[in-house]
Amino acid sequence: MCLAIPARVVEIQANDQAIVDLGGVRKDISLALVDSVAVGDYVIVHVGYALTRLDPEEAEKTLALMAEAGLADQALSA
Repeated sequence: MCLAIPARVVEIQANDQAIVDLGGVRKDISLALVDSVAVGDYVIVHVGYALTRLDPEEAEKTLALMAEAGLADQALSA
């Protein structure tokens, strides 16, 4: 199963690349599909690409629901 999950941007890099934090795990992703992303923003990540920016409150709600359902660990290992 593939999931698109919220992640917080912790570093912007060259060539539309960024590092995001996924529950303490850091991943390299592409920002090529999303404009105007800044450090601290939440983005929806799917297969290594940010698809859209996400409101911080919605991101926190989604992450809390995933953790409650036991899906957070599965999403991080995908």
